[in-house]
Amino acid sequence: MRVTSDFWVSAFMRRVGLEGGFATLRRRGNAEAGAIAVTVSRAADRLVALYLQAPQSAFDDGRPVDRLFVPAWPEIFVEEFRVGEKLARETKFDPDLWIVDVEDRDGRTFVELARP
Repeated sequence: MRVTSDFWVSAFMRRVGLEGGFATLRRRGNAEAGAIAVTVSRAADRLVALYLQAPQSAFDDGRPVDRLFVPAWPEIFVEEFRVGEKLARETKFDPDLWIVDVEDRDGRTFVELARP
C-alpha cells in the first residue's frame, strides 16, 4: 500500500532539510492521492529543474508502490519561466497537483528517478 501524498510530501521536505537543502510547499494537492511535482533550484546558475511523477509504465513488478520521478526536459535544468509555464499547464490539467520547491546549491533532486 502506498503512503498518502501529504505524508510523502511531509517526509520529503524533512529529508531535504536534514540533508542541507531547503524545501517549501508551493501548492497543496489532494491529501490522499494527488500527484507530486518537485522543482529544484541551483544557486550557481539560477536554473531550475522540474521533476514530475513517473507514469505507471515506469514501474516494474518488483517495486509497484514506490514514487518515481522523471525530469520534465532532457536538458533537466532550464530557465525558471519555462518551469512556471509547465506547472501552470499541469495544474490546469490536474488541480490536485502538489508542488514542492527545493533550493540546493548542488542541484540535488532528493527524489528517486525512474530508469529510462
